[in-house]
Amino acid sequence: MKVLARILVIFWKDILTELRTKEIVTLVLVFALLVVVIFNFAFGTRTGIEELVAPGILWVALTFGGVLGFNRVFVVEKENSCLEGLMLCPVDRSVIYWGKLVGSFTFMLAVAVVITPIFLVLFNLPLFLPRLALIIVLAALGFAAVGTLFSAIAINTRARDMMLPILFLPVVVPVIVAAVKATAPVLAGRPWGDVLTWLQIIIVFDVIYLVVATMVFEFVLEE
Repeated sequence: MKVLARILVIFWKDILTELRTKEIVTLVLVFALLVVVIFNFAFGTRTGIEELVAPGILWVALTFGGVLGFNRVFVVEKENSCLEGLMLCPVDRSVIYWGKLVGSFTFMLAVAVVITPIFLVLFNLPLFLPRLALIIVLAALGFAAVGTLFSAIAINTRARDMMLPILFLPVVVPVIVAAVKATAPVLAGRPWGDVLTWLQIIIVFDVIYLVVATMVFEFVLEE
């Protein structure tokens, strides 16, 4: 319970900081909305478009929006010289990772909650898609697990804005591909059987990312 309380303290600190500045959510929302609207004008709402390009459009918006958000995870700590303070806290380094992870995951879900209904409306798709919500939650967890770790790595480099996408995108490709493949049958109204295999792949990679990132985060932070 003490560990959970400490994780929530770090998470709540990030939430309060974001509520004051609104930097991450505003930046990511504007970018993701712009991507969805541009693709909507490019492809229109022709018959069959939801299965051909709509899944890719949604995940392009969420993925690159996530990259922009992850760039800011440790920037505030670095700019205000708070990272050293976090490291001096009498807690395990994994607690810091999980606190930041929960914050990143929450921000991604907040963006998805706004972007997804707009996407569904623009492409004339049903608004009530519980299976799509499940896919987004699982994929966002994998994104946050990797993004939080690589954000800590990139923060100590001069070209951190370029370094994070270079590190993040190749590693998270399996989750992106599985999310796109799982989204296509959901938007096309196909049965659970067409979705289940891809969901299992996302879950497996989520577990791998979380375990590995928790184990190596201490060494990343020390560097």
